[in-house]
Amino acid sequence: MTDVKKNIPKKDEESHIDLALRPTTWSDYIGQEKVKQNLRVILDAALKRSESSDHLLFYGQAGLGKTTLAHLVAKEMGANLKITSGPTLEKMGDLAAILSNLESGDVLFIDEAHRLNRQIEEVLYPALESRKLHLVIGKGPGARTFSLDLPPFTLIAATTRANLLSGPLRSRFGASFKLDYYTIEDIKDILKRSAKLLGVEADPIALDMVARAARFTPRTANRLLRRVRDYAEVNNMKTLNEEAARKTLAMLEIDQLGLEPTDRQLLTTIIEKFHGGPVGIQTLAAALNDDRGIIEDVYEPYLMSIGLLNRTPAGRRVTPEGYQHLGYKIPEGGML
Repeated sequence: MTDVKKNIPKKDEESHIDLALRPTTWSDYIGQEKVKQNLRVILDAALKRSESSDHLLFYGQAGLGKTTLAHLVAKEMGANLKITSGPTLEKMGDLAAILSNLESGDVLFIDEAHRLNRQIEEVLYPALESRKLHLVIGKGPGARTFSLDLPPFTLIAATTRANLLSGPLRSRFGASFKLDYYTIEDIKDILKRSAKLLGVEADPIALDMVARAARFTPRTANRLLRRVRDYAEVNNMKTLNEEAARKTLAMLEIDQLGLEPTDRQLLTTIIEKFHGGPVGIQTLAAALNDDRGIIEDVYEPYLMSIGLLNRTPAGRRVTPEGYQHLGYKIPEGGML
């Protein structure tokens, strides 16, 4: 087997492989067809006018390709991509420094945009609307303000929690795109491409098993593929076969639906401690000794998408399918 990690320091290996597997052209980017189609119209129109694209907002669950889309947009526009994230922009000066160093046509990508504080957003509003950077120098009576003209640029923001973005900020994006979970067939195609880039041969059955356990998410699929590759290498297997995939998933305690121990613990807790629900999110977080945000952002979306968990006004409730998947008997009389 050949691989993409030759001569790469061990600590940089995973990040290097992630970059190597990232699509670099529109044709390599599998899935999200409606998003790609609409984006191409916006970008092609901007190129014909020799203008920067409208500001763009990408939102959806982690690992669905928001950062990759930002790279592709910048490449399509022939622009430099500058990357930062909401948590790193702690002061207005941090954002001001980035904005003041932009060149004409640059693309600024802000990941985790929902974690921008409101003061930072206040600096963004005029920058996005009129390409003005308003700064305050000094404090107290001696403070003075001045404005700096910014070159044409495109802001791309990505978030997993679009509902946490303020209304004024959302309104300043020319287009917003929601990235949905991928289909099993799309995940299989992604895995075939990744296996080729990794220089490994993979049986269709093995790829199918990995795809079905990948939670409809490319990042998860590629992570599982690398673990199957590791198992095959350690056991001197020439191909990634069904045995390698099955044993790797078993070692990782991932079942056929892609549920990990934490997912099963959440469902089991609701069934055993709260009779299947409904249970409030704060109570559930306390029972699991976990953070509410992790439950809402990481566990719940996938469990809800495959029909094992419902979110009701009264709280979280395990569905009959959830009972069956975990081997629990559905309460007599059905679910309330």
